[in-house]
Amino acid sequence: MSERLQKLLAGAGHGSRRGIEEWIRDGRVTINGRVAALGDRAAATDQICLDGRRLDLGGAESTEVLLYHKPVGEVTTRSDPEGRPTVFEHLPPPPSGRWIVVGRLDVNTSGLLLFTNDGALAHRLMHPSSEVEREYRVRLRGTPSDMVLDRLRRGVELEDGPANFDRIEAESADGSHSWFRVCLHEGRNREVRRLFEHEGFEVSRLSRIRYGPVALPSDLRGGDHIRLQTAGIEALRQHAGITGGEHVQD
Repeated sequence: MSERLQKLLAGAGHGSRRGIEEWIRDGRVTINGRVAALGDRAAATDQICLDGRRLDLGGAESTEVLLYHKPVGEVTTRSDPEGRPTVFEHLPPPPSGRWIVVGRLDVNTSGLLLFTNDGALAHRLMHPSSEVEREYRVRLRGTPSDMVLDRLRRGVELEDGPANFDRIEAESADGSHSWFRVCLHEGRNREVRRLFEHEGFEVSRLSRIRYGPVALPSDLRGGDHIRLQTAGIEALRQHAGITGGEHVQD
């Protein structure tokens, strides 16, 4: 089945549709030996080349991403010496390679975990230079003052260096507890908990609800997973700054 050339190439992980359209306008793309034009359609069986190099159209099929709703009590490792359940026990076999977890959550934290069989994608999503934003819902014992929240936005000194929240949004408070949404772009160990502990507040519940452009579906129950569709994988690749033919299996 044929489809728009830029859609076909973007779906195979070779870049954004806008970027691919620029390649086509510049005459860099050929279909079965002829220079492609905007509006051309092609199929995965066609020979498509960029600057004379044939492009692999199997990227979208070989790269998979799972969204997993991690419950409290599971560890983010392949095995555990204490015999605790691991997040890998609930995953289906990958189509190729092995599942790589994108960022970790401690045993007492629930929420969104991403798994992929694409090592380049996992590395980029976790690398500090990509500055991929993570969003969490937090329940605290007590209610911090505006002064405390302002300090956490501006930054405090932790044992492994300065840290801060990019955003803090209050949701509700009932006197003994308060709920917040917080965002940061680092993945340091227990960073959300340590930031609040620095100001004397204990985190009694913590759940990650978003990683970059991917949000935890509200109807995905703890211990369940879903596969991310091609458009979602493309959005992750763009968010991580992966363009062109970059695709490395781990």
